[in-house]
Amino acid sequence: MSQTFPATPTLDRVSGPADLKALSDAELKTLADELRRETIHVVSQTGGHLGSSLGVVELTVGIHAVFNTPMDKLIWDVGHQCYPHKILTGRRDRMLTLRQAHGLSGFTKRAESDFDPFGAAHSSTSISAALGFAVGRELGAPVGDTIAVIGDGAITAGMAYEAMNHAGHLKSRMFVILNDNDMSIAPPVGALQRYLNDIAAKGPLATLKAVAEGVESHLPGPMREGARRARQMVTGMPGGGTLFEEFGFEYIGPIDGHDMGQVLATLRAARARATGPVLIHAVTVKGKGYAPAEGADDKYHGVAKFDVATGQQVKAKSNAPSYTAVFGDRLTQEAARDPRIVAITAAMPGGTGLDIMARRFPARVFDVGIAEQHGVTFAAGLAASGMKPFCAIYSSFLQRGYDQIVHDVALQNLPVRFCIDRAGLVGQDGATHAGAFDTMFLSNLPNMTVMACGDEAELCDMLATMVAHDSGPIALRYPRGEGAGVEMPERGRPLPLGKGRILREGRDLALLSFGAHLSEVLKAAEALEEQGISVTVADARFAKPLDTALIDRLVDDHAALVTVEQGSTGGFGALVLHYLAGSGQLEKGRAIRTMVLPDTFIDQASPAQMYDWAGLTSAHIAETARAALRREGQQSRGLRLV
Repeated sequence: MSQTFPATPTLDRVSGPADLKALSDAELKTLADELRRETIHVVSQTGGHLGSSLGVVELTVGIHAVFNTPMDKLIWDVGHQCYPHKILTGRRDRMLTLRQAHGLSGFTKRAESDFDPFGAAHSSTSISAALGFAVGRELGAPVGDTIAVIGDGAITAGMAYEAMNHAGHLKSRMFVILNDNDMSIAPPVGALQRYLNDIAAKGPLATLKAVAEGVESHLPGPMREGARRARQMVTGMPGGGTLFEEFGFEYIGPIDGHDMGQVLATLRAARARATGPVLIHAVTVKGKGYAPAEGADDKYHGVAKFDVATGQQVKAKSNAPSYTAVFGDRLTQEAARDPRIVAITAAMPGGTGLDIMARRFPARVFDVGIAEQHGVTFAAGLAASGMKPFCAIYSSFLQRGYDQIVHDVALQNLPVRFCIDRAGLVGQDGATHAGAFDTMFLSNLPNMTVMACGDEAELCDMLATMVAHDSGPIALRYPRGEGAGVEMPERGRPLPLGKGRILREGRDLALLSFGAHLSEVLKAAEALEEQGISVTVADARFAKPLDTALIDRLVDDHAALVTVEQGSTGGFGALVLHYLAGSGQLEKGRAIRTMVLPDTFIDQASPAQMYDWAGLTSAHIAETARAALRREGQQSRGLRLV
């Protein structure tokens, strides 16, 4: 794939946002065009979030041209649209390291640049953070203006409205830019741009609401009506006031977020006049300026490396189906047999595999938007009504619904089925998306059953177990990526609760795996066997309830026991230790080791590299096992512990 970048004479003059101040408005428009082309070329070679970044190119240029970052704090909600921002803020020469080991993060990151004042990667946090900076400024902190850029999806979450309610109460000067790529308006450039420029040139405005009203009044009749409807759609207010005005914000919009003239004039007018919180409603197109992205169903939200000319993505050949695809396919099959099965996702139907079921049973799949808390309690209500809800949410996103899991599900012992995708380390999305903590925070809840599959065939059995389980909440965790390539059952069979399995028998050492690291555990066992160490490998399947009979057997029959999991301290290994301590079995003198993710956040890399950094490869497992046996003095048995 070519490493040649398009010619960018204007962009070449920019080493940082301060250089934008010397550019004319026409040059800023040219800069936006060049920035879009360079973003496309970068992502074609690294992969990443393309569509969202292309949708904010003009907004990125406009904000950095009008405001004085980094003194003014620019906060991107989620942050997956920040690639143009990174190019303009001194990181252009490192963009080909994007999402790579030791490279640039795919999101904003405080440790990476002063121009990233607040780290992101999960949605709906920007307004709260921007308000915090604004109040800090009022209390004497060295902060200028604060600008939050939030999407129409992210603003659906309750946290965004909580922040706006507080901001309106405090009346702090701050700017929220609503990046609305769900609607489309195309006002003529001339009249509207002249109007906005005229407002900016006249100095202080009588009221910022005049900008919104003036925008509409300067449009031709049909477009004026369309703009009015667009404002009502996003605000929900048919009358003179808007929802945002009820929160205490002054509302401007909708404006065309790809019209450089409108963007600049609006930002300049707002910055000159604002005394309190302002919301600017910018309508954009996700994937703007790149036809393959604009034409794709997902607007190239997340892409692998691709050919710029054709848009064709270069994806690694898969030897096995992904866990996500297996889940989506098998749940759809179960739903065909059981009309009580329904599914809930929080804005990730494709990412969780529920799009498969949605195509066949659209009335039984519910996308609640970026609202995990509501999704969990909604599922609880469905369960209480007699339905069988499957709540499919990424591990790191499920953290947002924890209070609801405790009080609305576990406390009432409702049979909500939690399907936890992206368990473990997730590769290029890095620490923000790692599924490290779910085993720990779910297993400590009364009434909860917690499972993890060792391979994709076991996922089918565990899914069948969830369908049959009506006596309380149950959770199944599985990783991102392809399965182990094992033979798949025609249909999953329900498992006995709290019962593991033994895959191979040995005499000296026991390896007890929980979850999808089973393949690494089996590799470690092979390496140990080559050294003359006889190894038992067991698949725990359940963290709660524990298979205590299996644990008893492993401790009684082996000199050492090592547990392995793709989760944090306090998870499966801790539960095993707690049981052994409580039952007095630690007094038997066996060497017990637990292998978990380290007590740190691990930055982006390939999953294999991340697990190497975490000390959880097959080589690490084998070395931990040998060390445990050395501690027990097994050399006297003739074992070659090298």
